[in-house]
Amino acid sequence: MSTTRAHRDHDSSTKGIVAGGGTIFAATMLGLTGVWQVLAGIAAIANDDIYVLGGEYSYSFDITAWGWVHLVIGALAIAIAVGIFSGNQWALSAGIGVAFVSSLSNFAFLPYYPLWAIVVLAFDAFIIWALCQRLMQAD
Repeated sequence: MSTTRAHRDHDSSTKGIVAGGGTIFAATMLGLTGVWQVLAGIAAIANDDIYVLGGEYSYSFDITAWGWVHLVIGALAIAIAVGIFSGNQWALSAGIGVAFVSSLSNFAFLPYYPLWAIVVLAFDAFIIWALCQRLMQAD
């Protein structure tokens, strides 16, 4: 049995179909959270007083700095989502990495905009899970 046939058989199995659907959904969510991050970054860069910090916080940065962090992470997420849709294997690992960095940055961003950060954290957790499932299925 050739590698191509084994890969084709795996893709037509139930696990392969679920992993493939989860990957497409994860890529869609990665692109969507990337767009959200870009919009949040632009908002923070354009208007410094759009986010308000209630008290002292260990990870406090200037709002403009947070804007740039969100903008860069969002742009990377969008580019990697396009790579996942294109079928690049490297994009799966890169997607896990950018979702992990996004989750860390949004955890640190919790005091500025808690609801936004929690929603993005939840999506990042799903993205990491779905892309890890696809990587495990590829073996």
